[in-house]
Amino acid sequence: MSAVVFVHGWGVGSGIFDELRALLGERRATLAPALPGYGTPMCEPYAAHRLAEVLSRAAPAPCSIVGWSLGALVALAWALARPRDVDRLVLIAATPCFVQRRDWAHAMPAVELDAFARALEESCESALGRFAALQALDDASAKRVARRLREHAAPCAVQDRAALEAGLSVLRQTDLRERIAEIRQRVLLVHGDRDRIVPVGAAVYLAEHLPRARLERIDDAAHAPFVSHAPRIARAIAEFLDER
Repeated sequence: MSAVVFVHGWGVGSGIFDELRALLGERRATLAPALPGYGTPMCEPYAAHRLAEVLSRAAPAPCSIVGWSLGALVALAWALARPRDVDRLVLIAATPCFVQRRDWAHAMPAVELDAFARALEESCESALGRFAALQALDDASAKRVARRLREHAAPCAVQDRAALEAGLSVLRQTDLRERIAEIRQRVLLVHGDRDRIVPVGAAVYLAEHLPRARLERIDDAAHAPFVSHAPRIARAIAEFLDER
């Protein structure tokens, strides 16, 4: 049984997965490494494939990967670069392309991401607080989700802000749509129907274009369904990883 590696999203540390990892139980080995720059050394270039390369060095192979938001982009890049090292993928609030383009509407408008970049320059703490609120918006447990996200927000020292700024560039520039069909691993997609960061249409697209994927939609959840619906998501992940 392969170990499970959890890859966190932008602006939030890996401790956000503590409850989910605990619910998966002791019989399955899990680890949740920090993305480069989140209390760890930065990497160059700061891009999805490079982040995946750095994380893969400390991960057992093969492993299954649970990636959330930016972490889901990293998980996709990991599976593309090192397919033999990746057993299965669980992609939470995932998209192959985070920012809207002429032929891609299931994403955040570029002007909104740019606004977050400006807010980060003005006040890192305030920007992360606003992002936590947006991630929780419309969730049936919005107050609790926002509180948890704020509790695990990334620090805002100078070196930490550099990683946050670089992470926004990854979200702005990465577009993996043309390579999605190359991913042959089994994939479980988990997506909140009320997600205001990554519209559920992105998950529907992935379900249609990944060769071996299925989608579990959470109808009263937003961008962090594993926080608001931890027991349900843990069961879904465990069942998926145990499938033959």
